[in-house]
Amino acid sequence: MQPIKQFTHLDLSLCLRLNHASQYPFVRRLFRTVSRLGDGVFWYALMILLLALYRFEALLPVVHMLLAGGTCTLIYKWLKQKISRPRPYQVNQDIECITAPLDRFSFPSGHTLHAVAFSMVAVAYYPVLSWIVFPFTFLVATSRMVLGLHYPSDVIAGAAIGASVAWISFQF
Repeated sequence: MQPIKQFTHLDLSLCLRLNHASQYPFVRRLFRTVSRLGDGVFWYALMILLLALYRFEALLPVVHMLLAGGTCTLIYKWLKQKISRPRPYQVNQDIECITAPLDRFSFPSGHTLHAVAFSMVAVAYYPVLSWIVFPFTFLVATSRMVLGLHYPSDVIAGAAIGASVAWISFQF
């Protein structure tokens, strides 16, 4: 088998396995909730909490998170339109779409992209947050596949782009 076909087969196989976990009601509810929080609710609540706790001291970290998030949005929207990869449930009838997608295309995972960028920026300023933001980010990334919205490669690409945006944002 050619390397591209092997990769595509592995990507689909992993997506199917993770999506089939959604047959359990607890898993379905958990990842729907995580996905909804990953829409921005968790991150905006975190920013508000930081401002409430640290007031002026939190202004720079919050603005940094917002600028990284805005950059991520521009990148992922451009990539989604440019690449136009269909979502897994649109391609394979064995993959169930558990929740409505926020946009039309699959590549890259915007939820994962934002979660990684926000986590890296937040933890750079407040290392104590790592115990909550990194597990949440992992759950967000996993939710995308469990819910049938993304392939593992979409999630990996989203994580890589989000990490790159966060890293670059500290270079200025």
